[in-house]
Amino acid sequence: MCAYTTRLSDRQLKAIKSTDKDYVLTDGDGLQLRVRVNRSMQWNFNYRHPLTKNRINMALGPYPDLSLANARKKAIEARELLAQGIDPKAHRDEVKQIKLAETEHTFEKVASAWFELKKDSVTPDYAEDIWRSLTLHVFPSLKATALSDISAPMIIKLLRPLEAKGSLETVKRLSQRLNEIMTYGVNSGMIFANPLSGIRAVFKKPKKQHMPALRPEELPELMVAIANASIKRTTRCLIEWQLHTMTRPAEAATTCWADIDLDKKIWTIPAERMKKRRAHVIPLTEHALALLQTIKPYSGHREHVFPADRNPRTHCNSQTANMALKRMGFEGRLVSHGMRSMASTILNEHGWDAELIEVALAHVDKDEVRSAYNRADYIERRRPMMAWWSEHIQQAATGSLSVSAAQSARGFNVVSMR
Repeated sequence: MCAYTTRLSDRQLKAIKSTDKDYVLTDGDGLQLRVRVNRSMQWNFNYRHPLTKNRINMALGPYPDLSLANARKKAIEARELLAQGIDPKAHRDEVKQIKLAETEHTFEKVASAWFELKKDSVTPDYAEDIWRSLTLHVFPSLKATALSDISAPMIIKLLRPLEAKGSLETVKRLSQRLNEIMTYGVNSGMIFANPLSGIRAVFKKPKKQHMPALRPEELPELMVAIANASIKRTTRCLIEWQLHTMTRPAEAATTCWADIDLDKKIWTIPAERMKKRRAHVIPLTEHALALLQTIKPYSGHREHVFPADRNPRTHCNSQTANMALKRMGFEGRLVSHGMRSMASTILNEHGWDAELIEVALAHVDKDEVRSAYNRADYIERRRPMMAWWSEHIQQAATGSLSVSAAQSARGFNVVSMR
């Protein structure tokens, strides 16, 4: 005999009462209504997977929000998919993911989520540069675009005008950042593959340009220019501080009094303010300490050694020294970062240990294994080298033209180390 299923009716559903156990009412063709102890009711479509033949329950919605008639329509749609060998639950999840991608997984939202992670692994200034480049060049066109709709031709079209203008470094950086965002999307399960993985190959490569730096014999010219320039005393101190400590512009500009130990004569830059995200310890010479004595009346009561003019509660801009050098006539010849190159050249020419110079410049050893076993900062070994470098700067300044020289003359005795 054939088993017949009695169809449910609206009248029957309205009369349903709860019991002390969950139970199931069957409407036929896989449509079921599960009645729970608390009288909440849920429509399910019960079926066998088209490949594995395993029994699966697919929730359709709660009753009475989903009426009997509409539940039957959903069951019919599911059976039609099964007839084509398609798993209705997997199909529904895929459609839901596509709709979610169109509304939630927009490029701007995904980029924001990626940036929240990225900014913790780079310096604040670099993080600001990343977001500014996206805001300026990418978001105007791709802000509301679903991540799944991003394609290589779309990005190539977006970046071609920048390439035509000659902004090849910008194209390179944007290509890299867009790649990272798309990879984040893949790893987060938003998209299946990164369509931009090889996109940099279609653009011209920027020519590697070294930071403009003066020749070693031009150091006296720089020191005379600093001494005679019409710049704020704090800016003058900043330039000399960066020169004596061999730090990067952002590291010097963000110097904090709390990071300086005057008794031990060291300055410890926290990892979050370093380019390579590793704390950097710098032995301070008498000339560097003299610079701190000079600036202390201006900023000793504040957090930062070199406070900003408009908002003294924060630090000066990392471009402050650059702008000053430009006004002093060094445009195209020297940028503040180039002072590190000048220091490296001079120290190497005078026979100082290349390894100590690299540590002083906070360069990370390319050999990762060697770097892992060679974490020492060689502070005491670096002190004579740093002292020699400061004395060399003073000699280039013809004795009394630098800020630290004037301060040294008022009580800081500088002893030549060589």
